[in-house]
Amino acid sequence: MEGSMSKALKNIASSTVALSLYSAPVFAEVAYFEFTDVNPEQTFVIQLTDSEKIAQARDIINTGQTQNFHVMGYITPHTAPYNSHWQYHLDTDTIHFFEFAIEVCDASIAYVQQHLDEVGGAFLPNNIWCPWSSRLIREIEYPSPNQSFDY
Repeated sequence: MEGSMSKALKNIASSTVALSLYSAPVFAEVAYFEFTDVNPEQTFVIQLTDSEKIAQARDIINTGQTQNFHVMGYITPHTAPYNSHWQYHLDTDTIHFFEFAIEVCDASIAYVQQHLDEVGGAFLPNNIWCPWSSRLIREIEYPSPNQSFDY
């Protein structure tokens, strides 16, 4: 009986270890990129978690890629900790890069801020923003809220 109890406990312990190995959280890579628009003094930070989009963003910056290099995504009208200088951010899961888009989704960073209460109506329908003059300028570490910007 003692041998079977010991064997049963070993099996339970082995199963627990195996389960904990398989249920360990998987952390996605997170990268932050800054882009600018018609006013190079103003920058906007996006967060990417999709490895293909992260690789594409790095390629755009490193090679000067001229196709599909503008930023597009769904505006969320709330401040994000990594983009705290603006009262909106782009939903990470909706961000992608484009070459051409329809005019109805084009606006500058500052113009969106000034008209944030109109986003989703006639201005930027469905909250889709595609600033035609957007240009990734660099990958950054998680931004500090103390960074100073001239806006």
